[in-house]
Amino acid sequence: MAFPYRADHVGSLLRPQEILEARVNPAVTKDQLRAIEDRQIRRILERQRDAGFRIFTDGELRRRGFMSDFYESVTGIDNADAVNRQWNGGAVPAGLRGHPGVVTGKIQQKKRMAKHELDFLKQHSPGAIKVTIPTPNQFPAIAYKKGISEKAYPTRSEFLWDLVPLFKAEMQALVQDGVKYLQVDAPRYSYYIDPKWRAYIQNEMGMDPNQALEEAIRVDNACIEGVNTKGVTVAMHLCRGNNQSHWYAEGGYDPIAEKLFGQLNVDAFLLEYESERAGTFEPLRFVPPGKVVVLGLVSSKVPELEKPDQLARRIEEASRYVPLENLSLSPQCGFASAMEGNLLTEEQQWRKLQLVVDTARLVWKDA
Repeated sequence: MAFPYRADHVGSLLRPQEILEARVNPAVTKDQLRAIEDRQIRRILERQRDAGFRIFTDGELRRRGFMSDFYESVTGIDNADAVNRQWNGGAVPAGLRGHPGVVTGKIQQKKRMAKHELDFLKQHSPGAIKVTIPTPNQFPAIAYKKGISEKAYPTRSEFLWDLVPLFKAEMQALVQDGVKYLQVDAPRYSYYIDPKWRAYIQNEMGMDPNQALEEAIRVDNACIEGVNTKGVTVAMHLCRGNNQSHWYAEGGYDPIAEKLFGQLNVDAFLLEYESERAGTFEPLRFVPPGKVVVLGLVSSKVPELEKPDQLARRIEEASRYVPLENLSLSPQCGFASAMEGNLLTEEQQWRKLQLVVDTARLVWKDA
């Protein structure tokens, strides 16, 4: 059976101005904010349907960022500190200079991560539902701070493995609740393709990058085990950072392709490929037979609209390494991995998404 989602998107959509304003207005109550979010989510579900998508998300409109469901579901994280990270793509806005949340105590779960999002989607989605969830591998690099976090976890590895049962249970619960498409967001794998971030792993985190990569794959496989049952797609999304049209990593998939594509037990890979930062399609030769690659050829970072014939040619080029029936098309990342969103308008976003659908119909007649 062909992959049913030839036209895909990574999940997050630009937050409507009404939501952004409500979030900073102290006069808006939680119930009022929820009502605004409900109305806007119903609207974007209709727009996805009208564009021709067969898989639907809530745009992550309830989240402050693609990882915020995790932070809001646990104790043991202190938002007073931040682990800094270098971003590229022009002047760096103040909101990108750090990441909230440092581990100060043992992680304890206080509620499910995404159940509140799924409950609403099950009532209103026009079709099959995709839910996005971050990989545990996100957090040792950005939430573990030397001099603070050792009191809870002597090593980053201990912290990482303590997250596995929480994420595995959430993934299993989402599938049991009816999710047909589970997307695991894993931009942290870009650390292993960029020389400056490999040096960071070695020098700042005190870990061998090759061993860290192998551990990261084991962690994701431990979370996924038993989740990708019949009729459920489990996909891994990789990018090089995506925040207000900035990025933090560069480089092709070559250093990680053989291990990552060969060992990760997912059904599909959503891969950033919209710019030269991502390298060539040659690493796709390591994708095992039967697995799907969703080509992120449309940029969610810039407003300029790509040309359908150029996208079709790039898909044809990728098909030298992965059969056309195992390829799909999407933007390279979400439009709002953080709620501030990338530097384009909502209508420009929807033109990009319509382009994905139209190009998929051009290339795959079953789209």
